[in-house]
Amino acid sequence: MITISFIVVAYNAAASLPLLLGDLRAQSLPHEQLEVLLVDSASTDGTRRVMQQFAADAPFPVRILDNPRRWLASGINVALRAASGNAVIRLDAHARIPADFLEKSLHALEQGEDIVGGCVSGAQPATPWEAVMHALDTSRFCGGAAPFRNSGEARYVDTLAYALYRREVYEHVGMYDERLRRTEDNEMHYRMRKAGYRFYFSPGILSYHAARPTLRGQLRQKWGNGYWIGRTMHIQPHCFAPRHLIPALFVLALLGCLLLLPLARWPLALLLCAYALVDLLFSVKGALNEKTSRLLALCTLPVLFPLVHLVYGAGTLLGLLTPCAKEASPHA
Repeated sequence: MITISFIVVAYNAAASLPLLLGDLRAQSLPHEQLEVLLVDSASTDGTRRVMQQFAADAPFPVRILDNPRRWLASGINVALRAASGNAVIRLDAHARIPADFLEKSLHALEQGEDIVGGCVSGAQPATPWEAVMHALDTSRFCGGAAPFRNSGEARYVDTLAYALYRREVYEHVGMYDERLRRTEDNEMHYRMRKAGYRFYFSPGILSYHAARPTLRGQLRQKWGNGYWIGRTMHIQPHCFAPRHLIPALFVLALLGCLLLLPLARWPLALLLCAYALVDLLFSVKGALNEKTSRLLALCTLPVLFPLVHLVYGAGTLLGLLTPCAKEASPHA
């Protein structure tokens, strides 16, 4: 019998964590096959109290652990060292899962795979502006180009989110690199692929991810993602797909065209016209995909897409100029 260690690393997640824990309590997987590891990353709100209340009457074993270093990679390592299951899964505190999520994930793993996962969709927005943020975050033109953000037939992909791993995968490749404050999954998944493991996408496995509800939150997230892509390039440049570097290339192309302005204007005009066409096409598509707030999305997305690309790309370029620390990685 395969047992699952379900990991959540949380920081100041008192508002969203109860929803995920409620989903966890409702899972159809037999309780004897599940243990829960909740890692508190020195939260300053009521996150730990939420964890304690859940642990008090949960129908399966629950352990509450501390992550004094606060960063996600170190928190995952804390949980992995404490996990006793022979399969491991980690979800973000703002994720949501249907009742059959773990059962379907386990079924896919039992077919002989080592790493399985499914489609991660955007959570249902509650306000018109959140609908715009949802369209921004899930568009292939912005944050939704990863294979697990888009459905399709069962297949092997280069990465997954909210995946279920056999324990021996981590025993083989080691722990997460704690030098990385983001992009830890990119670097870990590269090591897994290099070791010969494959990521199996099963479209029947569904989960939901809540987009940042404010523009400020979106831009902070995109800046941080871009910045740590740049910094991680100093550690493992092969762990990223070309899609991760497109915003940085766009910013470089824009800067190059601006420098050429005294000599020729047509490169800048060509770049802006080509971008504007693609921007408009994806803005219309994103607006039509929203059930509500279509007009608001259509009016705002043509401005928000380039704003996100500029912020993301500038973050990557700055990260490339900021090498990571040289201390040894902990995954050996």
